[in-house]
Amino acid sequence: MTRPDRVLITGGTGVLGRELVHRLQDRTEVRVLSRRPSQGPGFVQGDLETGDGLAAAVEDVDVIAHCASAADYRRPQRDVTQLRQLLNATSGARPHLVYVSIVGVDRVRFGFFQAKLDNERLVEDSGLPWTILRATEFHDLMLMYLTRLSKGPAAVVPRKSLLQPVDVGDVADRMAELVMGPAAGRVRELGGPKVESMADLMRAYLAAAQRRRPVIKIPLWGRLGAGFGVGGHLLTNGDRGTVTFADYLHARSDADGLLDHPYP
Repeated sequence: MTRPDRVLITGGTGVLGRELVHRLQDRTEVRVLSRRPSQGPGFVQGDLETGDGLAAAVEDVDVIAHCASAADYRRPQRDVTQLRQLLNATSGARPHLVYVSIVGVDRVRFGFFQAKLDNERLVEDSGLPWTILRATEFHDLMLMYLTRLSKGPAAVVPRKSLLQPVDVGDVADRMAELVMGPAAGRVRELGGPKVESMADLMRAYLAAAQRRRPVIKIPLWGRLGAGFGVGGHLLTNGDRGTVTFADYLHARSDADGLLDHPYP
């Protein structure tokens, strides 16, 4: 495949999408999908829920980077519905589809993870040239969890939960390479440089935010326990990024002095 002339990014205003747009905008023509009209140059209108406008949005694109994620834990199949709408819109065209998934979707039996696994199968069976990258949880998402779990007088974390959060910039760098390259199928997973317990991540957050809280570890069972997993989110055979969670907290604190605003 030659260098793509035109790339469509779904979720281009989200945490990963923004970083990917930034890395691609000087290398190719970038379209950012948005449900809202009049978002400015480079934006195209289309609705992943209804399919309205998607056919025009995907017209003449060489690559689709599907970064949008309907993170609705009560209705996880929304994520699958959105991908189906996108695939239906491609019609007879054959753009290279680059999809970002989550490490452990084949091991963690939780609704949203199962939806991501279903999406991987849709991509594989789509008939399009495709690439799938699995990444671990972003530092930004980890910060949202920790902020919410420390709202009370004590910070509560799941016992035995091991995580390997990755910096969104590291994922965007890899995604940009995949978008600009040929379809590669299932590529090596990408995770953070360190495996850490959620208790240690919480302590790092509390120290950076200058908040004094006891950290209490509790067991979790059932669907909630499955959602956090006990090592199910870790790399088994993949590459590691360069930015630790501590590095991320330090940069975030230096940049705005605030570590408590929510995940977009």
